[in-house]
Amino acid sequence: MQTLRPREVPLGGPRAMTVRRTLPAKERSFVGAWCFADHYGPDDVSVSGGMDVAPHPHCGLATVSWLFSGEVEHRDSLGTVAVVRPGEVNLMTAGRGISHSEVSTAGTRVLHGAQLWVVLPSAAASVEPRFEHHVPETVHPAPGVEARVFVGSLWGSRSPVRVETALLGVEIVLEAGASVVLPVPDEFEVGVLVDRGSVDFAGAPVAATELGVVEAASADGDGVRDGRSLVLTAGGEGARVLVLAGEPFGEEIVMWWNFVGRSHDEVVAAREAWEAGADGSAGRFGRVEGYEGDVPRIPAPGLPGVRLRSRGNRGRPARPETEAEPMS
Repeated sequence: MQTLRPREVPLGGPRAMTVRRTLPAKERSFVGAWCFADHYGPDDVSVSGGMDVAPHPHCGLATVSWLFSGEVEHRDSLGTVAVVRPGEVNLMTAGRGISHSEVSTAGTRVLHGAQLWVVLPSAAASVEPRFEHHVPETVHPAPGVEARVFVGSLWGSRSPVRVETALLGVEIVLEAGASVVLPVPDEFEVGVLVDRGSVDFAGAPVAATELGVVEAASADGDGVRDGRSLVLTAGGEGARVLVLAGEPFGEEIVMWWNFVGRSHDEVVAAREAWEAGADGSAGRFGRVEGYEGDVPRIPAPGLPGVRLRSRGNRGRPARPETEAEPMS
């Protein structure tokens, strides 16, 4: 098993909050098509100031918002106004281009959650943008274990939110010492992001804030796959984890700031389109109505003086393509 440890990153403009980022990492870029994982809190909003991310753009990806505590108001250029609450998923497919803002609500006292991105395959990278909301049911797959499936299907529970590749996203809460087998397809890569407590996953320890990843089972010449033992067991204090899994993503991408493309030129065009809207015009990414913050929008950072390089799932530099830190 591969263990990815987080790095701390400031997120979101003038009132930046600190998040713990495990994807992308030096060791790998994806788990399935999951390409980005930020984990934050629990933060006392009276001290941290909460979340206030002004309108900013996305393309070529989908964002998945999941909270453990607190509330965040989402506004986007489709006209959507929705509140993200604990145990509910908001999935925004950017496709050809969308912009949105994220602000913790006035009633939020403690903010705690995860912001995730999914890379879209080239065939779907320019789909029309959309927004979906779902409240997953709670299932109990084993004694002392409860789960909520927010993307994909597991244990008879299926999320209706649409994704463009085979994916799975699940919150699992385990009592002290509780154990469960993850019946995930052999062809999926499987990541376990530990929110609190510690777990043993596939025979190896994973501590709080770490992301443990198991590769897809390999197939021999006859198509028979090696078996994997995907057993998840909580430590003595219990645990809460997010399971992020999916079929290996075989394409190369250029991921810079909030954009995913297949070439340097695609990303440059996306940046130019966003900056062209600085005068208030809608353009490719539309306009977010109703956001009230210190700045009306977040400008794109300057591009590096070299061409952005595409990358796959292995062996990228620690600071790839001199890219700007992505945001949510």
